[in-house]
Amino acid sequence: MPAAPGATFRAGDLLRLSATASVQFLRPITVRVIRELEWDTYDGWVWLDAYELGTRGDAIARRELYVRREGVQVLNTRLPTCAR
Repeated sequence: MPAAPGATFRAGDLLRLSATASVQFLRPITVRVIRELEWDTYDGWVWLDAYELGTRGDAIARRELYVRREGVQVLNTRLPTCAR
Protein backbone atom coordinates (compact mmCIF):
# COMPACT_ATOMS: atom_id res chain seq x y z
CA MET A 1 0.00 0.00 0.00
CA PRO A 2 1.50 3.40 -0.95
CA ALA A 3 2.11 5.87 1.84
CA ALA A 4 -0.66 8.40 2.36
CA PRO A 5 0.21 11.97 1.35
CA GLY A 6 1.65 13.74 4.37
CA ALA A 7 1.98 10.50 6.36
CA THR A 8 4.73 10.46 8.95
CA PHE A 9 6.91 7.36 9.16
CA ARG A 10 7.53 6.15 12.70
CA ALA A 11 9.89 3.75 14.44
CA GLY A 12 9.14 0.16 13.51
CA ASP A 13 7.38 0.85 10.19
CA LEU A 14 8.34 -1.72 7.56
CA LEU A 15 8.76 -0.16 4.11
CA ARG A 16 9.54 -1.34 0.57
CA LEU A 17 11.59 1.17 -1.42
CA SER A 18 11.66 0.87 -5.20
CA ALA A 19 12.20 3.24 -8.13
CA THR A 20 8.88 4.94 -7.32
CA ALA A 21 10.48 6.18 -4.08
CA SER A 22 13.78 7.23 -5.72
CA VAL A 23 15.85 6.27 -8.74
CA GLN A 24 18.52 4.95 -6.37
CA PHE A 25 16.28 1.92 -5.71
CA LEU A 26 16.22 0.30 -9.15
CA ARG A 27 16.81 -2.86 -7.12
CA PRO A 28 14.11 -2.59 -4.41
CA ILE A 29 15.03 -2.89 -0.75
CA THR A 30 13.08 -3.40 2.46
CA VAL A 31 13.78 -1.21 5.48
CA ARG A 32 12.62 -0.89 9.08
CA VAL A 33 12.30 2.76 10.12
CA ILE A 34 14.28 4.04 13.09
CA ARG A 35 12.95 7.59 12.72
CA GLU A 36 11.95 10.22 10.21
CA LEU A 37 14.62 12.90 10.18
CA GLU A 38 13.53 16.52 10.49
CA TRP A 39 15.84 17.84 7.79
CA ASP A 40 14.82 20.42 5.17
CA THR A 41 13.72 18.77 1.93
CA TYR A 42 11.77 19.45 -1.21
CA ASP A 43 8.00 19.23 -0.87
CA GLY A 44 6.90 15.56 -0.89
CA TRP A 45 10.35 14.19 0.01
CA VAL A 46 11.64 12.95 3.36
CA TRP A 47 14.86 11.75 4.99
CA LEU A 48 14.63 8.44 6.86
CA ASP A 49 17.02 6.85 9.33
CA ALA A 50 16.43 3.12 8.81
CA TYR A 51 17.87 -0.38 8.85
CA GLU A 52 18.10 -2.13 5.49
CA LEU A 53 16.85 -5.69 5.92
CA GLY A 54 18.32 -8.80 4.36
CA THR A 55 16.40 -11.69 2.81
CA ARG A 56 15.86 -13.28 6.25
CA GLY A 57 14.56 -10.03 7.74
CA ASP A 58 17.64 -9.20 9.79
CA ALA A 59 19.30 -5.78 9.71
CA ILE A 60 22.30 -5.70 7.37
CA ALA A 61 23.03 -1.95 7.26
CA ARG A 62 21.96 1.28 8.91
CA ARG A 63 21.18 3.93 6.28
CA GLU A 64 19.99 7.51 5.90
CA LEU A 65 17.67 7.53 2.90
CA TYR A 66 16.13 10.36 0.87
CA VAL A 67 12.81 9.22 -0.62
CA ARG A 68 9.65 10.53 -2.22
CA ARG A 69 6.99 10.02 0.46
CA GLU A 70 4.20 8.93 -1.92
CA GLY A 71 6.53 6.45 -3.66
CA VAL A 72 7.15 4.46 -0.49
CA GLN A 73 5.24 1.18 -0.13
CA VAL A 74 4.15 0.53 3.45
CA LEU A 75 4.31 -3.21 4.21
CA ASN A 76 3.05 -2.87 7.79
CA THR A 77 3.19 -0.48 10.66
CA ARG A 78 5.11 -0.85 13.88
CA LEU A 79 5.73 -4.22 15.44
CA PRO A 80 3.28 -5.17 18.19
CA THR A 81 4.54 -4.44 21.67
CA CYS A 82 5.21 -7.34 24.00
CA ALA A 83 3.05 -7.74 27.07
CA ARG A 84 5.11 -7.86 30.24
